[in-house]
Amino acid sequence: MARTRFNEYRDPDKKVPVFKNVMYALKLVWQTDKRLLICSFVNMSADMIFSVFLQNILFLKVLLGIIDAKGDFSEFVKNLVLFLVLSVVIKAINWTSNYIKQVSVKGVLKGLNNKVFAKAIELDVSCYEDPEFYDKYQRATQILAWGMFDSVCSNAGSIVAGIISLILVIGTVTSINPIYLLFLLPVSLVFAVELYKSKLVYKRDKSMTTNDRIKAYVQRTVFLKDYSKDMRTSNIFAVLMDRFTAAIDGNVKILRNYGVKLFLYSMVSSLFSDFIPTIGTYALAGYQFVFTKQMTVSAFSVVISSVNAVQQAAMRVAQSFEGLSRAAFYFQNLRDFFDYEPKITSGRLECGEFESLEFRNVSFRYPSAKKNSITDLSFRIDKGETVALVGVNGAGKSTIVKLLLRFYDATEGEILYNGRNIKEYDLKSLRTSYGAVFQDYRNFAVSVFENVLCHECTEEEKVLAETALRQSGIWDKISSLPKGGDTVLTREFENDGIGLSGGENQKVSTARLFAKDFQFAVLDEPSSALDPIAEYNMYQSLIEVTKGKTVLYISHRLSSAVLSDKIIVIGGGKLLEMGSHAELMAKGGEYCRMFTLQSSSYNGKEVNENEED
Repeated sequence: MARTRFNEYRDPDKKVPVFKNVMYALKLVWQTDKRLLICSFVNMSADMIFSVFLQNILFLKVLLGIIDAKGDFSEFVKNLVLFLVLSVVIKAINWTSNYIKQVSVKGVLKGLNNKVFAKAIELDVSCYEDPEFYDKYQRATQILAWGMFDSVCSNAGSIVAGIISLILVIGTVTSINPIYLLFLLPVSLVFAVELYKSKLVYKRDKSMTTNDRIKAYVQRTVFLKDYSKDMRTSNIFAVLMDRFTAAIDGNVKILRNYGVKLFLYSMVSSLFSDFIPTIGTYALAGYQFVFTKQMTVSAFSVVISSVNAVQQAAMRVAQSFEGLSRAAFYFQNLRDFFDYEPKITSGRLECGEFESLEFRNVSFRYPSAKKNSITDLSFRIDKGETVALVGVNGAGKSTIVKLLLRFYDATEGEILYNGRNIKEYDLKSLRTSYGAVFQDYRNFAVSVFENVLCHECTEEEKVLAETALRQSGIWDKISSLPKGGDTVLTREFENDGIGLSGGENQKVSTARLFAKDFQFAVLDEPSSALDPIAEYNMYQSLIEVTKGKTVLYISHRLSSAVLSDKIIVIGGGKLLEMGSHAELMAKGGEYCRMFTLQSSSYNGKEVNENEED
């Protein structure tokens, strides 16, 4: 049996500014909802200072001091009541701040999610095809999914509160005997150890990102309707499970590689936080109390309690410091994500009325590809023309659409809109001047009307959407539904939602074109999921709605090319032929061969592909 492969993440070490990233995170929270940051500091300070210093040290020192001094009982009760009142006040502060935090954290997540979504819309299309960037994007969104902003605020508050508590405890112990600092100060080394440990944990988690993404993909795919039939009628489930198992095996190997180092860091941390302070303080305090009689009962009790208090405060600070340091590495991904500057930059010109589109010696190569998808391509489309772009799969037809919509920019040459380079136009103005229907259409889990108009609809706008659905040939189906055009597509969020067939979904997607005021229609395989009768009816509607407008039509089915003013034949990313149907048939070239071959299949005749006309 073949050895199962696993994914291993290789990434050079990158120095990450921990302090700057933490401040960056806190700044984002402050800008979104400052209550979360304020309440985190108040809550942690009140909790730690009370539990570590007031309750364990000061309270004990005062009460035992009264006993040592043989004070009266009323003084003892008076201090006891004072601490009780203080405890109630602290608990009230904690409860109030926790309640405000629960509310404010929702506001922070909402604001930051909106910020992430807004940035995602600005990204170049190429980013979604780059696995490295996609991994970084996933790690950035994990910050929100894991509630890391709340954690950062709590950890920052815990560190500040813990340091204050340590200063108070150590100050109290030092007033008894400064020599105890020798045993308590090694606690400070824990922070350095935890910093290195957090870097290692981050590297471990980062190296598992790709495997985690594969696991999530398989887990998601198994439950999706779109894949259910193929899962049950092929062996693809076994292939996916093999990938799933390989991803888990890969993560297990990564965990083993980092396990020993993390264990050693934990042992060193325990040495500085537990062993040295405990053994040293207990030994000296016991010696002074039992043998030299230099220490009172209250002083002895305070010193012994201080060890536990220091350990408690130090461990909380160390854990918070480790969590904050680790979060800082994740926030580097978020900073990189927000700092990403799109390569497709917008110009300033507004698109006027369409006159012409020209590809002039255009070549294009996808990032990381070894050869061009389009090479030295030149053609022109004038206002009012209907142009068919034809060619076999992989010829470069859809790439041309991506280039004219500026999803990518040409590697060489230029694309001219009304005689000006399309890079000079405002991106939104350029893209909205086209009415586009794509072969890889997508409908969304919103109402049918909202899918057509792509925004929330008024009653007047629903009439426009209904007309568009009639033109695309799907209204009879939609009108038969209990909620008509207000029916939500898919049952992902609505129990009474509906799932449409592939052809029906494509008709809904195509209705967007009919509902849009456009100058130039770009139709990229708009009938790929339709039967011949539905395709014919759609063509009739398209001819009607695009009358007097410019149309670029891409299809494998050449029957539509017959009615075009111009046919552009692409092969291997190059221009093979250009002309009308009659001209190209008379020429007897590639288009003639393709058209004759398709016609023969419709007529039930066999044609020898090597036979010349």
